Amino acid sequence: MKLVWSPEIASKAYIDTVKSCELFEHSGVAELIAAMAGGWNAKMIVETWSHGGVVTTSAGLAIAARHTCGRHVCIVPDERSKLEYTKAMRDAGVTSAEVIVGGAEDAAAALPEVDFLVVDCRRRDFGKVLRFAKVSQRGAVLVCKNVNQRSVSGFRWHGVLDRGTRVVRSVYLPVGKGLDIAYIGSTGGVVSSRKGPSRWIKHFDEKSGEEHLIRG
Repeated sequence: MKLVWSPEIASKAYIDTVKSCELFEHSGVAELIAAMAGGWNAKMIVETWSHGGVVTTSAGLAIAARHTCGRHVCIVPDERSKLEYTKAMRDAGVTSAEVIVGGAEDAAAALPEVDFLVVDCRRRDFGKVLRFAKVSQRGAVLVCKNVNQRSVSGFRWHGVLDRGTRVVRSVYLPVGKGLDIAYIGSTGGVVSSRKGPSRWIKHFDEKSGEEHLIRG
């Protein structure tokens, strides 16, 4: 079985996240990521978060998980981050994810069948999360946010992923502070989507004035 694109769920996740993000000063990235998580009908959505971060993307992922009936898990490094994260999500009026406190290697390795993963490049251990994540046999979508603030140089997907992981395609989007997205193939073939023009997501970045089209 492979990941299959659902334009209907993508639209619902996008619209609901737009409404939710009206509460925040910064938005744009959250709506796009939520649409992708919803559109790929992700059943295991995992993200990383740490003290001082914003929860706009987290809110979008929570909304996407609600539409896909999936599980939403957030990995944080310490109890301080856990308390701050749950309070911020509660204040935003969205359901908080399951929160796992611990190191990147142990936390990521404990979560099976991940089909949508979002890591924050401002965390020094983001590469370890990518390497030790157990991606789903039906494929996965990996997203690196805040790419322009990445703490390492010369980033390559094949340099951080486990050996044998098949990257079907990858793309960089100049949205927010930069997004790197990789599509991981299923064990039985490539990530697939239904045919039709609706699988394109249109995103308008209000800050730069640019319009982006991303294909599911």
